[in-house]
Amino acid sequence: MPQQHLMLLMAICIFMFANLSLTPVAFAESTLENLPQILKKNKPAVVAIGTLHAIRQPPVELKGTGFVVADGRHIVTNSHVVPRRRDLNAKEEIVVLVGRGNRPDIRRATIIDRDDVHDLALLKIEGTALPRMKLGTGAMIEEGSYVGYTGFPIGAVLGMYPVTHRGIIAAVTPIIIPQRRAQYLDPGMILQPRFDVYQLDATAYPGNSGSAVYDLREGRVQAVINSVKIKGSKEKALTSPTGITYAIPVVYVHKLLAKNGLK
Repeated sequence: MPQQHLMLLMAICIFMFANLSLTPVAFAESTLENLPQILKKNKPAVVAIGTLHAIRQPPVELKGTGFVVADGRHIVTNSHVVPRRRDLNAKEEIVVLVGRGNRPDIRRATIIDRDDVHDLALLKIEGTALPRMKLGTGAMIEEGSYVGYTGFPIGAVLGMYPVTHRGIIAAVTPIIIPQRRAQYLDPGMILQPRFDVYQLDATAYPGNSGSAVYDLREGRVQAVINSVKIKGSKEKALTSPTGITYAIPVVYVHKLLAKNGLK
């Protein structure tokens, strides 16, 4: 082959390789360009969920994350984040912490409803309305979609400074995977209702439970982080649970709000 033809062929190969390798990165960067603006809109609607006991040190104990919906006075989080009355000490109450830093606005909260099947809870707070997050339609978003979530991972250690993680929808998967061997089953798995959840390639930490998962195009809530309850169902068969993060589709938030006359 003539040398000039060989050089031309090499140039074409290099050009094709460069475009193939850079295109996903360019796409990711163009998607992430929206994130700073999305955070400006969504962060004020991110709150911490905790309990307050006046004579305890510290008086507030963080339990997880929530986000503002509907009229600005309602909060969605995981049901397992919110203690039941029988689990609270005398004079201990559920609170929502608003803002950031060492002096958050502490709002008393009332439990309006729980959806224990999908591990969701709806709270109502006292005081003025807060900025709210916009919800997705409820339709499942595609695998590979870029998403983010903001919450209070390891809140007791890191404090009231909301942290953002981002990743993709790695898979849409049933909450229960049928097991071929009886030793991997227990009554909780058999009785657990089956529905699809999102699997993310980003790691959620203790305190992230209840965080809104939002798309990186418009910042609309598409799911709610939930690793504790789902892992207890999906990963019963594992001797060592994985670091996979799961999330409940937002359609169940819509249903919980509609049940209580909210949009």
